[in-house]
Amino acid sequence: MDITIRSADPVEYAALGEITAQAYLQDGLLDYGEGDEYLPVLKDVARRAAAAEVFVAVEGERLLGGVTFVSGPGPVADIARPGEAEIRALAVAHEARGRGAGEALARACVDRARATVGCTAVVLSSQRGMHTAHRIYERLGFVRTPERDWNPVPHLDDLTLLTYQLTL
Repeated sequence: MDITIRSADPVEYAALGEITAQAYLQDGLLDYGEGDEYLPVLKDVARRAAAAEVFVAVEGERLLGGVTFVSGPGPVADIARPGEAEIRALAVAHEARGRGAGEALARACVDRARATVGCTAVVLSSQRGMHTAHRIYERLGFVRTPERDWNPVPHLDDLTLLTYQLTL
């Protein structure tokens, strides 16, 4: 069966939030596991969808993963500047990985950015250990922008996020 990328339906928000949270937990990306303060943020798809677009990857009726597309600076953007779109919270369920869903979601965001008037680039932040995601971004033409790397939790020295940019 083929993977389809489409806008998330509100009835899918809870399931997508759980997929996103489990992806981060199972990959060891949350320093405090189930007690990490970022976990509720990952689960809150409805909040992201209220200020941005959320896309899902599905195979038939099966939800494989999702991503948030932010069309510019705003309440759910971390690093987007005027004229830049941002990719946030891209996650694929562990059992669905390796089949192209993550790349299809990233491509959907790039396509959406190209269709956004005045958008000249797509940016994103990524944890150091997200090697598979880094390979996807680089395949799509994203380049590292180390001058924009940042730390969302300054008291944790080891949490510097790597940034990438694709100029459109």
